Parts: sequence; structure tokens; C-alpha cells
Amino acid sequence: MGVAPAYPLLLLFLTGISIWVVEAEVHYYDFVLAEKNFTRLCKTKSMLVVNGQFPGPTIYVHKGDTVFVNVHNHGDYGLTIHWHGVKQPRNPWSDGSAYITQCPIEPGHNFTYEVVFSEEEGTLWWHANSDWTRNTVHGAIVIYPPHGFSYPFPTPAGEQILILGTWFTYDVNKVIKEILRTGKDVPISDAYIINGQPGDFCACSKEMAYRWQVDYGKTYLIRLVNALMNEEFFFAIAGHDLIVVGIDGSYLKPFTTSYVMLSNGQTMDVLVKTNQSPGRYYMAGRQYYTDNLFFTGYDKTNASAILEYRGKYDRLSSPFFPKTLPSYTDYDSATRFRKRLKSLASKEHPIDVPRNVTTQMYITASMDKIVHNFFAYMDYTLLSSLNNISWVNPSTDVLQAYYRNLSGFYTSDFLDEPPYYFDFVADLRDDSTHPLKGTKVKVLEYGEEVEIVFQSTNLLNASNEHSMYIHGHKFYALGEGYGNFNSTRDPETYNLVDPPYLGTASLPVKGWLTIRFKANNPGVWAMHCQEGRHLIWGMNTVLIVKNGSNPETSIRTPPPNMPSCANYPSIHRALEVSAE
Repeated sequence: MGVAPAYPLLLLFLTGISIWVVEAEVHYYDFVLAEKNFTRLCKTKSMLVVNGQFPGPTIYVHKGDTVFVNVHNHGDYGLTIHWHGVKQPRNPWSDGSAYITQCPIEPGHNFTYEVVFSEEEGTLWWHANSDWTRNTVHGAIVIYPPHGFSYPFPTPAGEQILILGTWFTYDVNKVIKEILRTGKDVPISDAYIINGQPGDFCACSKEMAYRWQVDYGKTYLIRLVNALMNEEFFFAIAGHDLIVVGIDGSYLKPFTTSYVMLSNGQTMDVLVKTNQSPGRYYMAGRQYYTDNLFFTGYDKTNASAILEYRGKYDRLSSPFFPKTLPSYTDYDSATRFRKRLKSLASKEHPIDVPRNVTTQMYITASMDKIVHNFFAYMDYTLLSSLNNISWVNPSTDVLQAYYRNLSGFYTSDFLDEPPYYFDFVADLRDDSTHPLKGTKVKVLEYGEEVEIVFQSTNLLNASNEHSMYIHGHKFYALGEGYGNFNSTRDPETYNLVDPPYLGTASLPVKGWLTIRFKANNPGVWAMHCQEGRHLIWGMNTVLIVKNGSNPETSIRTPPPNMPSCANYPSIHRALEVSAE
């Protein structure tokens, strides 16, 4: 079940005009998915986990390594495993995006993923990618610098992985299955957790809070993973500043802060100096809530773990709680934090912001609904959309259809701009845009430099932040702002010098976000809101990057034994009736 280096590889990394020769390794893991009982909040439930662990096992690699993971599905749900933030050059076959790059691994079957770590360095994570199975099927990925290289900061005395998660006291996958059938809203979680435990502020949890022991006078590296189903998250440690040094597998210019905010699906590397009086200090987090309280409630749990100094002191006293942890709805704190994110430039990690944009897209992200007129009453189905299109999964994954030139599974007419223009951020209680349901993709030539402006809308008076994520590519987040995007004024605020290089970025509530990337990874890649609530409702599309001019810039041939697409997708709404 562990990792075993098989043989070394010599890889060349080209950075600027320098060539770095490093030794890489190949590792092998087995992931066995099965049900197991867990007790939290005074209640026991059975849930799907990997190798009997929750959170699941951590994958440890160096930059340049390759990992083969054989996934054995002994559970009750068909699913895939996605390697969040891993570029997977020329290898969409192992991206693990359900009905985009493969069909699910059905119960009783297995599939081996080949995960190639090319440019990533820092912390990422893996998770299931079907319905809400990722709620319990996830784990961290630690990517060390290449052999012979070091961090761009002093080597820490130790490391700690903290995975932020969501807890339901029941099998949420069964509830989601019913919600997909009826089109109604998703449940609110019962608690938030840190490394699988809710912490001292939740029922039946006080003695089970996760504890991390440290020595006085050291500097430690904390690897944070936001594995929550829907939420962005604030995090702080009582009495201790945090030095942010990395995000989404890339390095940042270090800065000191009293709290951090992670978008849904984001990872972050922070240093902490244990320079306080020996004692116990809460590491705590809470949701950053941006929805409309008129429509949705939210989980007000304060998840907590304990940073515990070694040595002699009064261990009976309660740990200190972080006074700097922002409130649930602190928009200003979230915005201030994001604006401090700037890429670290070095010979090994150059900044390469695209300057010759060949494709521009303006994409609205909306909450929608379709009204159904039945004989005796009216009902509605909740949807979400990008440019007024709510994604529907095909019966064969898009990658197979594209690679084998099969027709009838998708169309290449995803719009570069919204079909309707209006005041996107005004209070709009009704949805008059009539969203369409479809499987529409955007096709890009290899090497295109792409700029996307995401615009949040307030349709149904339900604007909230979205965690926008692109598979197969990282991007530079150039800027963000409140209100409708102004194509004359707002580009003047872009950071083209050292913008953060991200896999996931926050689209502000009633606001806009601009990103740029180079389409240099041939394949089929999902682009969507990472939040599970919006993803299952259709806030998703696909980018197809065509092959380049030679084999080294073309999609690899598919591996043997890709999962069968015999069954219709499980992630779909049964209410396929059109609005009358």
C-alpha cells in the first residue's frame, strides 16, 4: 500500500537560458476504496475511504517524479480520482475528470493512473471526482524540490499537513443522489474538520481534537489543503503569525499575516515560528460565507486543532483561541489577503506572464433555475451555468470522443462571451436569461495565449464567490474587482509583473477576475467552479487544446484498460424536461 522507488530517471528542466539536470524517481501506490465505520459528533456512519484512512494516504514525491496509482474500487459508487493542480503534460488520460477524460471506475474494477509531476513544487492534493465522493476520498500530495535543490527559504525544522474538510453525520452521497433527481438545494454540513476531527467546540469531540507537538524556537512548514465540499475558509493560529511562502504548488514572495484565506480546492504553504510562551494554542478555521442569507444558511462551526509545545507548563488550562481569525462574512479581510499574493521569481522559477493574447473570453458565472409547468402545479430545477450554458455529462467521456473523432457527444460552440448583456451585479430576483443545458466545449490551438475575464452575476439575487479551477493548466491571476468588469478601466489595474501562479482562484461575489495562461498542454481539460454545489448543477465547461506540430506537443496514446463507458453518467439530473 506504500510507495516504492523503482528506478531513477534523468530529467532536464529548462528555466530561462539555464538547463538543470536532475534525477527523478518512479513510485507505485495502491489505493483500495472501501466502506469503513467512523464516529464523529456522537454518531457512527459508514463511509467510503482509501486504505482505511481518513483523510487518505499522502503521496510524497520530488519535482520531476512519476507516480503510478492502482485504484481498486471495492465501494458502492463508480468514481474517478483527480490529481488536483497536477498539469499532467500530454496525459489527459490520467487526469481523472469524470465524463470529461474518463468514465468512472465501477465497483469491483480497478484502473492505474500515471501521474507526472513536471512543474509543480509544494503542496497539492488528490480527490475523488464523481458526485460528492470527494468529501471522504481525498488526501495530500507533497512535492519536494528536485533532488539536489532546496526550498527558496531556510529548511524548516519539521512539517505538518493540515487538511480542512467537511463532516456530515450521514452518507451525504445518498442525499446528493436524491438532490440530483429532484433538482433542489444541497445540505449544510454538520461540522468542519481538521485532519478528520471537528475539535473542541463540537459535541463528543473534545478529547479527539488533532494535536501537533512542536519545540520552542523552531520554524515549521505547514501544508494546508482546503478539501471542503463548498466553502472558502479562514485559518489562523492563536498567538502566532504565519509566513505565506507557496500556493497551489508554486512559490510566493513571502509575507507575514495573522490569518490566511483559502479558496475551495486551494493549497497553501506557510511557515510558523514557535516563539511564544510554551503552552497550547488553537489552530482554528471557519467558513468565509458570501451567499445570500435569505436563501441559504451556513455551517457556523469553528474547526479546531491544537498546536502543543513540548515542555513543562500547565496543561489543564484551555488553549488560546486566535483573536485574529476573521468573521464568517469578512469580505474585506478575504480581499486584502488575496491582493498580497505575488509570485516569487528566481532562476529556477521564472515568471512568464502571457503578453501576446490571441484568445479573449468573457465568461459569466451564474446561479439559475429552470421552471417546469406540470399539469397541476409548477416546479423548478436549480442550475448553475457559464455563459448561460449548464453542463450536461455525455454518455461517453469527451476525451474518448475527441481522440477517436466520434460525433454526437459534444459540440464545439461554447461562447466567448455571454449571450445577454445587462447589469450583471444588480439585484435580479428572477432569472429571465433562460439557461440552456448542453455539452459545449471551447477548442484552442496549441500555443495560444488565453485571457479569460470571469464575471459573477447576481441572477436570482444569489451571487456568491466561485472558486474557478482549470485542469491541465495553471494560470496567472492578473486582477480582480467589485462590480461589472470595465474593459477600458480595469485592465489598467492588472499585475503583469509578479501575479500569483494558481490552479484555483476566487471570483469575487458581484465582481470579476482576470486570468491568463498559455494553452501548451494538448488534451481535453475541464474548467469549472470547484465548489461541489455549483459543479453538480452545471458550472462547468471543457477546453480542448489541439495537438502541436510534433509528437512532443501532441496527446499521448491512451493506456490500456480505460474504464468502460457502458453506463449512463451518474452525475446528471434526471429532470431532463425542458421548460415549457
